[in-house]
Amino acid sequence: MIKIITIGSIKEKYLKDAINEYLKRLKKYTEIEIIELKDEGLVEKDKAIKLEGQKIERYLNNKDYIITLEIEGKELTSLEFASKLDNIFIAHSNITFIIGGSYGLSNQIKEKSNFHLSFSKMTFPHQLFRLILLEQIYRSFKINNNESYHK
Repeated sequence: MIKIITIGSIKEKYLKDAINEYLKRLKKYTEIEIIELKDEGLVEKDKAIKLEGQKIERYLNNKDYIITLEIEGKELTSLEFASKLDNIFIAHSNITFIIGGSYGLSNQIKEKSNFHLSFSKMTFPHQLFRLILLEQIYRSFKINNNESYHK
């Protein structure tokens, strides 16, 4: 099973539609759950990071393999990411991805992470990034099952 814990919700219909399409495609391979947590809005940065971190912690399971999405994390190619997920599933039945709020993740959450992942040194809107993550997870399953998928 894959769990995605994310701060903030999706408001744009076109993004919701695209996300739902990948969720539908992923059902063939794994159970997937998205947990949306309310962002703290425009409060002071340290306070927002702390409060959002506390919300995230409530949904973490010590048995899960936790991957935090961080700009300072390790960058992987799609093939490396697919291999990483395949290897994780050998030892763990659940993978939890964490997408932080606009200020990022608290150090407490980063310390719980088994792997710090970056998709790019660029900054993406959180709503769009959720779609990108789902697409890469889907691509990984296609790769790991030797199924064709566009490049």
